[in-house]
Amino acid sequence: MNYQADADGFYGNFGGAYIPEILYKTVENLKQAYLPIIESKEFQEEFHTLLRDYVGRPSPLYYAHRMSQHYGCRLYLKREDLNHTGAHKINNSLGQILIAKQMGKTRIIAETGAGQHGVATATACALMNMPCTVYMGATDVERQRPNVERMRMLGATVVPVQSGNKTLKDATNEAIRDWCCHPADTFYIIGSTVGPHPYPDMVARLQSVISAEIKQQLLEKVGRDYPDYLMACVGGGSNAAGTIYHYLDDERVKIVLAEAGGLGIDTGKTAASLQIGTTGILHGSRIKLMQTDDGQIVEPYSISAGLDYPGTGPMHCNLYEAHRAQVLAVNDDETLQAAFELTRLEGIIPALESAHILGALPKLKFKPDDVVVLTVSGRGDKDMGTYLNQLKIE
Repeated sequence: MNYQADADGFYGNFGGAYIPEILYKTVENLKQAYLPIIESKEFQEEFHTLLRDYVGRPSPLYYAHRMSQHYGCRLYLKREDLNHTGAHKINNSLGQILIAKQMGKTRIIAETGAGQHGVATATACALMNMPCTVYMGATDVERQRPNVERMRMLGATVVPVQSGNKTLKDATNEAIRDWCCHPADTFYIIGSTVGPHPYPDMVARLQSVISAEIKQQLLEKVGRDYPDYLMACVGGGSNAAGTIYHYLDDERVKIVLAEAGGLGIDTGKTAASLQIGTTGILHGSRIKLMQTDDGQIVEPYSISAGLDYPGTGPMHCNLYEAHRAQVLAVNDDETLQAAFELTRLEGIIPALESAHILGALPKLKFKPDDVVVLTVSGRGDKDMGTYLNQLKIE
């Protein structure tokens, strides 16, 4: 099977572009422009120079000695947490702002949940001297305060969104409303593999630098360019898409994704949309999402602001439906336990998002020779309040 998007932006039964008429010309222009720009020599040279000299790529592929002993495998961590701004998000933000400049756009907007995409976009805008507005749910503004202050220090206008559950879905709603009002001069930098085509494909291509590096790094470290397992957390799905991009058609590689179980997938307090969701349309794309029988969105819940979204990007919906990826729901308590385990065994404090995939490790059975690559998508600075509160409870 081909797991990439087709010409209309569909991954199997998922994807497409379901957009209001006012945005049709804007999205169609982007659809026609993004591939020629990305594939141009000028873009590739500027993009990869920035990734090397500004972001600090390639990010290390670290052999986690003590974690490997603990789980009985050869565990390597892809250290996206060591990028400038502290997550994989900067790869995509820099790529999209270069596309925006090529298209003559003069204003940038973005949505953010955990704040990492907001910080990355604000950083790219400061670098490129472009005005930036970031929409962020009011709930997330409070629980991710350090990232809010970073965005403001970088010159971005942060707009707290008071509607709905005041989280990522609601921030995306407001960003789309802004885009509808300013389609001519505004470029919407979407932070994940969600939204109307071409965004899921564009974001996946920009993040695919992760799997390109994994192939080369594994060849140097283990003598072959593929692992037995690839593991990543998934909300919208950008770090996961980047991790698996160059391995999608390689059936030797088992893909394991972790979504936010919250308090449990049967509790109503969850964001495990792949396992409990049904097919519908949200934010311009046909995906699996949490909704009522009459199509009203069910508010998601997760301890992690970055995975607190009622759906999952179309690439991952297709991988789940086609049984190409194994998807595990990891609950809040399992996530916290995994975060402290990595911290104590390897001296690495992960973001809560990344801790979800770490929490999937105990659910799997490995052989001693299995090569496992797990992407640590972000660092835990922004989540210290949650971690410290947990320490007080203990």
